[in-house]
Amino acid sequence: MITDDGRELWTSVTGQGEPILCCHGGPGLWDMFGTLDLGPRFRLIRWDQRGAGRSEARGPYTLERMVADVDAVRECHGLDRVPVLGHSWGAHLALLYALAHPERVSALVYVSGVGLGHEWHAEFKRNFERALGEELRGEGRERAVRQWAADFVTDGERHAEAMATPWFPVNYEANAALSEEMRTVPESELVSACRSLRVPTLIVDGMADNRPRWAVDSLEQALPSVTRVRFDGVGHVPWLEAPAEFRAAVTGFLAAS
Repeated sequence: MITDDGRELWTSVTGQGEPILCCHGGPGLWDMFGTLDLGPRFRLIRWDQRGAGRSEARGPYTLERMVADVDAVRECHGLDRVPVLGHSWGAHLALLYALAHPERVSALVYVSGVGLGHEWHAEFKRNFERALGEELRGEGRERAVRQWAADFVTDGERHAEAMATPWFPVNYEANAALSEEMRTVPESELVSACRSLRVPTLIVDGMADNRPRWAVDSLEQALPSVTRVRFDGVGHVPWLEAPAEFRAAVTGFLAAS
């Protein structure tokens, strides 16, 4: 598909049934929802964010532009109103999209996000270094697999290998630009915006995530219509470590929304 500013984005549909628009993590990574199974009721609308994976490697890389790209993917697939599921950075992107276009989002599924503030980084770094247990070595795919394996409680290397297949270059320019812009948005501003968001929201936490889950508390407290599910003994990618429980939580929430 082609965006209104002429950038080519890769997008795909997996499965049958009702659509759900997916926003992958990063920034600067690509769609990794090939391992996500929500059962026969849903079809996954997947895409690689601009600059990453199979999409064109050109910016600009701004939050406003990324939100516009989410809307472009929705429109490309002919969807008027759709549930949006985001993971990690993609959870924040999905939230920003819902805040910008609440009339186009029927439900929001916020998976392993890092909340609205910016104070979680130090604890994350300590947790990550403890989970890694060794110096981060290698380059490219090898380095990423080692890093991602630390995000799991069990079978980390196997899950990380699945996430890294297929493999594409990481867009560090997009990562740096979007991460920096996120740090400039005050938590109080986002809290205020979330208080008026009427979109039903499910927050999903793996309680063994290296990213501290208390960072999401202010989001939960600000949202008028929110459900929060916590999985003990599960890390950053809950649909890989607890697939049945994750599927039940998400499909049950969407059925009630």
